[in-house]
Amino acid sequence: MLKDITIGQYLPGNSVIHRLDPRTKILLIVAFLIVLFTVGNFAGYLALALFLFAVNKIAKVPFKMLVKSLKPLLFFVIFTAVINLFLTRGEPIFKWGIITITKEGVRLTIAMSLRLIFLVIGTSLLTYTTSPIVLTDGIESLFRPLSKIGFPAHEIAMMMTIAIRFIPTIIDETDKIMKAQSARGSDFESGSLIHRAKALIPILVPLFVSAFRRADDLATAMECRCYRGGEGRTKLKAIKMKRIDAGAFLISAAVFAVVIVMNWL
Repeated sequence: MLKDITIGQYLPGNSVIHRLDPRTKILLIVAFLIVLFTVGNFAGYLALALFLFAVNKIAKVPFKMLVKSLKPLLFFVIFTAVINLFLTRGEPIFKWGIITITKEGVRLTIAMSLRLIFLVIGTSLLTYTTSPIVLTDGIESLFRPLSKIGFPAHEIAMMMTIAIRFIPTIIDETDKIMKAQSARGSDFESGSLIHRAKALIPILVPLFVSAFRRADDLATAMECRCYRGGEGRTKLKAIKMKRIDAGAFLISAAVFAVVIVMNWL
């Protein structure tokens, strides 16, 4: 039940997308999101959909995994669509009592739904084809020039690595606590909202205790290994950009340029 909370997980593979430098993937996903939220017509959305389809084919990520990544945000997508559909003013195309659907509302609903879906699919392709450690190494490398002005690039990357690493652990721990409390007669599904909120207290207390205990054990382990920050530290596998990254930049730039031009037409 709690396994569906995670948006994506690393799927080992040997496709072109897997071999890209993590910095290339991060920069391309940022550019993709910027273009996604500047698209103003459905021709642009169609071009981005074809782009995502091509990337997914190259990455060889199973389609059911992308559908699974949408499940946690399905309620949010539906809620946003309903709000935009019934509360957007404009030229009415359907009216029944106090319910009015406008042409502008339909267009905005479709646009916002596509944006959210494409956003989740794009970021899921990033996490499915890049291991968490490599991803945080790429983020640290991108932020490293800012360290000259005091930006804690290594510390932020370390916190992200630890957070990503312990998400599955916390989820498994929560699942075990819920099963143990259910075996003792706790009911988390029925009753009012207040009753269900109170029922979560026996879960949250041991979960926080376990999380703080793990954090203390991790801090002790890092001190025993003489961890003193990122100064002078080296990596077993240094990341570096190759020709394949230049090709990915060129192809993506061409696609994004076409989408932007289509937006002006």
